[in-house]
Amino acid sequence: MTVITVNTPKGRLSLEERRALAETLTDAVLVPEVGQFAPAARVGFQVHFVERESDMVAIGGRLLADTGPGLDVMVIDVAVMDGDWRREVRAEVIERVLAAMAEACGLPEPSPAWWVNFRVIDEGSWGSSGAVLSVLSLLDSGVFTEEKIKAIRTALDA
Repeated sequence: MTVITVNTPKGRLSLEERRALAETLTDAVLVPEVGQFAPAARVGFQVHFVERESDMVAIGGRLLADTGPGLDVMVIDVAVMDGDWRREVRAEVIERVLAAMAEACGLPEPSPAWWVNFRVIDEGSWGSSGAVLSVLSLLDSGVFTEEKIKAIRTALDA
């Protein structure tokens, strides 16, 4: 299970941009998480788009409503189940997320005011369908590479 939340000022992303990001943000995390492109794993991903009025967001101590147009701010929060999230894997996800955002927005590079938070939810701290979930129960699903399964088991001492 992975939840990606894109927080933007109201109206920043068009419907078409959100459609593109629903898929590209999912894949930006999915590939490093399972070790390969596996469309069957998409069902375990959610992307949430949250918009806020410009008087509900501030940067540098000033409300966006008071800064005028041109300041392109976003916060993308990526919450993942515990697993193989070594520093280089987290860095890959963050870079892939920022690249997907820039591409969907038609920009040559991400804005310096776009921030990505990467959070790992500890094993035993995620639940759904009335039960606690574990990434370990997903390892036999056929979407993880053998290399990624070994890395996850090693990371979780399982």
